[in-house]
Amino acid sequence: MYELKVVSRFAAAHQLKMVTEKCENLHGHNWRIEVFVSGLELDSSGVLIDFGEVKKYLARIIDSLDHKFLNELDFFRNVNPSSENIARYIARELQSSLTNPSVNVSRVSVWESDDACATYYMPRAEDPSR
Repeated sequence: MYELKVVSRFAAAHQLKMVTEKCENLHGHNWRIEVFVSGLELDSSGVLIDFGEVKKYLARIIDSLDHKFLNELDFFRNVNPSSENIARYIARELQSSLTNPSVNVSRVSVWESDDACATYYMPRAEDPSR
């Protein structure tokens, strides 16, 4: 098994519901995103997938989140835009972008500060549209 990691960042605001009084106030973070893709086999070039391809797909996702109020985005209208849900959103969006069926998103970590993150582990058989 091989696993690659790509890191990205974005800034955005959110407002959490039913968490703690402090987090229910509108606030923002400089998010750090770590995405991991994995697979069993390397291609004829000796790579799992080109880093540039993963970065390109991830950049599109990050662009849709960067400098936004996350609560107003379609995915988060009825879902709390927590670090956990952001990680799940990015994992599913990235998985649906990958064209090689033998390469899968294995996990996504979303850091909302230097010392706090949430990780979503993508189930192998999960349909990314759910």
